[in-house]
Amino acid sequence: MTKLILSTGNIVSGGPSIIRKPGAYRSNLEFTNSLRSSFLAAQQDYAPDCEGDAIPPSRRANGNGFHPDRPPASLWTAREAGTLYVPRIDWSLAGLQEEPAQYTITVKLFFLPDTPVAERAHYAGEALDLVCKELGVDRVDLLVVSFPGMSFDGDCEWKADKRNATQGCDDDEAATWPAVEELHRQGRVKDLGIAEFGSEKLGRFLQRVQIRPTVNQINIKNCCNVPPPLVKLAKEQGIDLLVHSDCTDILSRGALRELLGQGLQGAGLLADEESAEGLRGELTPQWVVKYTAVVRDRGVIENKGYFASADLEEA
Repeated sequence: MTKLILSTGNIVSGGPSIIRKPGAYRSNLEFTNSLRSSFLAAQQDYAPDCEGDAIPPSRRANGNGFHPDRPPASLWTAREAGTLYVPRIDWSLAGLQEEPAQYTITVKLFFLPDTPVAERAHYAGEALDLVCKELGVDRVDLLVVSFPGMSFDGDCEWKADKRNATQGCDDDEAATWPAVEELHRQGRVKDLGIAEFGSEKLGRFLQRVQIRPTVNQINIKNCCNVPPPLVKLAKEQGIDLLVHSDCTDILSRGALRELLGQGLQGAGLLADEESAEGLRGELTPQWVVKYTAVVRDRGVIENKGYFASADLEEA
């Protein structure tokens, strides 16, 4: 078993971006496009080391999607024990420009459909460790947890709220929450949040947790407004309702294989029927984490990026 850690680095370019209201650009597109850019940039950085005869014949352009300037994976990725970093990370360049106290840092952790509930405590700590190391901090302001199978879809807010009541799995969500509660108790996370919880789901969830979320993010792109019962419950419980444009299906198995495959848009890490070169086995995405560091007094995003983890059951 090999663990893969995928990373985008800081996707904010041309200086800090002014915070804008969420638009139609969904996080799965931002995430996958940013990963492709990260892989390509790393390959280009190491391409000069592979000029001429150093490029194996199997990696030269042959009509099957190989790029003549794509360096061997061993140069632009890094293997540490049982973990493969894609691309390799230079931690000496990590960190924010100012003191951590000058930022509001928000982290959103997406547990994917194939994530084992028993492993979620480990995954939550692992994801937070990577973000803190990337930003050079020891705590974040808000950790939002996104569970699989949750959405706000419907012809109106009432139907969306009713449909939401039957989504997800109450037992899995309640069993996962103690892991993030512990991160709060350790002082690594100031506030906790959830995503896509309608009024009935939220009411049931609050009865089963010790540390209540202070934020509930909902995506109402596919319906009209925030459901009135949810507004009422959140106000009574002191929970902030925030609108977002993320999606829970942020990384599917197919999308991951395409990202890492031999095609023109792939990173060339996975072997295929045309080439024996590359990793072989069953890929299972486990989690994705999105992080944003906003300069408090200027209201601008200085650092934003993603990490993702997947397991490779090697053939």
